[in-house]
Amino acid sequence: MDETLEIIAGKNPVLEALRKGRSINKIMFSKGTEEKSNQEIINLATAKGIPIEWVPRQLIVQKAETKAHQGIIAFASPISYVEIEDILALARAKQQDPFILLLDHLEDPHNLGAIIRTAEAAGVHGVIIPKRRGVSVNTTVAKTSAGAVEYVPVARVANLVQAMDKLKQNGCWIVGTDQDAREEFYNADLKGPLTVVVGSEGKGISRLVKENCDFTVKIPMVGKINSLNASVAASVIMYEVYRQREQALV
Repeated sequence: MDETLEIIAGKNPVLEALRKGRSINKIMFSKGTEEKSNQEIINLATAKGIPIEWVPRQLIVQKAETKAHQGIIAFASPISYVEIEDILALARAKQQDPFILLLDHLEDPHNLGAIIRTAEAAGVHGVIIPKRRGVSVNTTVAKTSAGAVEYVPVARVANLVQAMDKLKQNGCWIVGTDQDAREEFYNADLKGPLTVVVGSEGKGISRLVKENCDFTVKIPMVGKINSLNASVAASVIMYEVYRQREQALV
């Protein structure tokens, strides 16, 4: 296999990649996989002239890089990262205030995938991740996102603080999620052009990134565990932004 190709594993990720028009070299099904439940994939692949192979399940297991492959993998061109300007342009095209996530060195691909999945549902225009010391969009991310990586633009930047400055120059307020913040997230004004910063697992937002936020908010907790999973925290904030935006339209 060409090492530049990305392996997409699982029914929904493969289906969304086909629908989105990703360049796919071939699709493999494990022998014994039910054809009827995968008929849409087979039809789309056939219409696009994409080769389909039925192979021993063990081959799928070896190549999938995840246990949740559902007996199907596709070999595709790597996802195309975008620029911050592309995300801002998407918001303008939709005649909406930018709603962006900036992820401060997340390390768990499952968290990134879950965040992207929720971001697609909550109307986020794009996600920004660092080029170094953080997870990139890989097979696990694509699978966990259930195909949402095909619809949520992701930008990789060399410097998060510089990215924040660029967003501010384009009218975005930057809000960080931080358990030491004074204000609860539901009391903050999260309408208008906004970038939400989510910290890494365990460490939270780094010092320089926090210092460059316009303000920070916290999620109140009364249990014995003093922090939430990064993807859960991001989801809570995203839907509060969504709620406030919808309420403003009424």
